[in-house]
Amino acid sequence: MDKKKTALIAMSGGVDSSVAAELMSEKGFSCIGCTMRLYENDMIGEDLFGTCCSKKDTDDARAVTEKIGIPYHIFHYEKEFIDNVIEPFVCSYERGETPNPCIRCNKYLKFDILYKKAKELDCEYIVTGHYARIEEKDGHFYLKKAVDDTKDQSYVLYDLTEEQLSHTMFPLGEFKKTQAREIAEKNEFVTSHKSDSQDICFVPDGDYASMIKRYRGKEYPDGDIVDKNGNVIGHHYGLINYTIGQRRGLGVPADKRLYVTEIDTEKNRVVLSDNEDLFKREVTVRDFHWITGEMPKGDIRCSAKIRYKHKEQPATVTLPEKEGGICKILFDEPQRAITAGQSAVLYDGDIVLGGGIICKQ
Repeated sequence: MDKKKTALIAMSGGVDSSVAAELMSEKGFSCIGCTMRLYENDMIGEDLFGTCCSKKDTDDARAVTEKIGIPYHIFHYEKEFIDNVIEPFVCSYERGETPNPCIRCNKYLKFDILYKKAKELDCEYIVTGHYARIEEKDGHFYLKKAVDDTKDQSYVLYDLTEEQLSHTMFPLGEFKKTQAREIAEKNEFVTSHKSDSQDICFVPDGDYASMIKRYRGKEYPDGDIVDKNGNVIGHHYGLINYTIGQRRGLGVPADKRLYVTEIDTEKNRVVLSDNEDLFKREVTVRDFHWITGEMPKGDIRCSAKIRYKHKEQPATVTLPEKEGGICKILFDEPQRAITAGQSAVLYDGDIVLGGGIICKQ
């Protein structure tokens, strides 16, 4: 078969990747299904349902490939995952940031290391169950939002290159989630009624601090909680337990609602203040990546979002002189809880322009 009609399907054991495999097979592609084994479950505490490396998930992925009639493999990338995702994730928390590890996993594992494996298997494309679209136009490959804006995942894909996009397919980008479920049910996939994963795969219980302490094999020092004037008003139990905008679990008695507005790693303290103090217009972004072609010179008008669930907002952006530089974003209106370690992603309508990591403000 023509190499351009071959595809390696990344299968998590969920409904979306199952349907992606079915759609590619229906289009006449010669498909190979695979699951990336990224970590041992003792690293996250237990073999919990909902992780992408549990036995149930790999069994479900295998069952779907057998039903479709395509080969299936499990590839072990535990070391690569630790080096490119886990270690940077933990380091980011230790710097007082709140990272999004899915972005690094996409860039370094799914669309780099796995694509190299695809080439070894003589596959032209990597296919995933992401809700996003790719459009080729005027010699460039553009990353675009999904048709289903309630499931759009273009935000976590902004760090891909044109080269990576040219060898990637997102068959669910044109579908609604309800349609994907219907396709799975029609094909009687074991994954058809499986719930969506809500947490980071290697922290399925949502307890980031416990996972970090287990990974590092140490406890993190206690310290002061202070108000914006520096007055001590409470006690914290390790900075890794806190994030910007947090209100619950602070353990500080007050006659009004207080929120985390700063994580001061230099002085090992958490700063609390009013909700109004969480709003800012300016954002500094490091490691900026522009997806297609040469970056425009000077300022541009576009929209930007500062976290996955944030609705992008109009802004003026000062781009860096070269890839990987510092970008400045000035929103038209103040945005709440701009958080270091998260990504700021730029959009022109449905097209993702690029993005980078938010610096401490």
